[in-house]
Amino acid sequence: MAVFLLSAGLLLVVVLALLLRPLLSGRALVGVSRDAANTVLYTEQMRELEADLRSGAIGARDFESATSELKARLLADTGDAEAPRSIRGGRAAAIAVGTAIPLLAIGIYLAIGSPQALGPAPAADPAHALSSEQIERMVERLAERLKSDPGNAEGWVLLGRSYGAFGRFKESADAYARAAALRPDDAQLLADYADALGMALGRKLEGEPAKLIARALEIDPRNLKALALAGTGAYERKDYKGAAAYWERMLPLVEPDSDDARSIRANVEEARSLAQGRVAEKRPEPTQPAAPAPSAALRGDVRLSPELAAKAAPGDTVFIFARAAQGPQMPLAVLRKQVRDLPVAFALDDSMAMSPAMMLSGFAEVVVGARVSKSGDVAAKPGDLQGQSTPVASNANGVTVVIDSVVR
Repeated sequence: MAVFLLSAGLLLVVVLALLLRPLLSGRALVGVSRDAANTVLYTEQMRELEADLRSGAIGARDFESATSELKARLLADTGDAEAPRSIRGGRAAAIAVGTAIPLLAIGIYLAIGSPQALGPAPAADPAHALSSEQIERMVERLAERLKSDPGNAEGWVLLGRSYGAFGRFKESADAYARAAALRPDDAQLLADYADALGMALGRKLEGEPAKLIARALEIDPRNLKALALAGTGAYERKDYKGAAAYWERMLPLVEPDSDDARSIRANVEEARSLAQGRVAEKRPEPTQPAAPAPSAALRGDVRLSPELAAKAAPGDTVFIFARAAQGPQMPLAVLRKQVRDLPVAFALDDSMAMSPAMMLSGFAEVVVGARVSKSGDVAAKPGDLQGQSTPVASNANGVTVVIDSVVR
């Protein structure tokens, strides 16, 4: 901290010397127009806002609001062409400027800065960086904003995705319904809506979810999630031949040697065997086989340490998430599973983001974490089990996360 204060003091002396030199010398400062000065100031303020957005100091909404205000102010301040003018000053002006600048800077910093950042950074568990209450408040603020902006389809999609991450499938389905009304020909949106609605109806795809899936496939016969859900719906009806046919249509759309392809082939083989009466029935989850994530996804597997196996029940919720290795601790992508699924292969991508301003692809390095939540709450609580990876590329493959510690 002392080094920072000393450096800041030296920089202040240099800046004041440069600013006060023309005033003390009495020479005119010629050739600076008001328009040019305002434009330079606007550019610098925009750079500061962009840096704050990247660092997570401000959110996307605050960034947009501040940007709009800056643009309006620039237009107002540069409306009239003005000839360069000279500015003369004397010692009184120099004293006023020399006193005002440091006092103003200190006042602004104490008002909106982060003085605590000068001290040593406290050791923080990344899992505790944001509480579930904080994240849920962010989601509720989005819901409130959409009341005054009901035509924002992207906002409704994001709200539906966020509710789904919390297991609030009824609210998720309602949000997707609002988005689908605005974009009725979006196959991916209809598939996401059908998935959420099926979960809200007790993990069943019959009825309205099946109609949404059929509509999605009419629009895009190659939509992976719609094909996956159509196969699952057929499986639920014990139409194993139909399930195999739907899932088989997914194979040309994925990498032949990928984990997705192997999982799909296994499901196709199981459905074919059931159709021929060769194996006992094993009903999959409504959203299985999962639609493969984009090729730019972050992929790996999550395992539970054998030493902690006795501490986890099969129905306990498992959250798999990625966060920036350096920067804001807000999850960039979240996937929800259960202990009975472990070990499980995962794929995280931008479609799982909780905020459009915080995407997985926007960060070079991330840390992947996994947590067994006894309460089903996304925030860590004492008694939960967790583990995390070392920093990895945001599009890495083969990342392994072992859940090997207990939250204290």
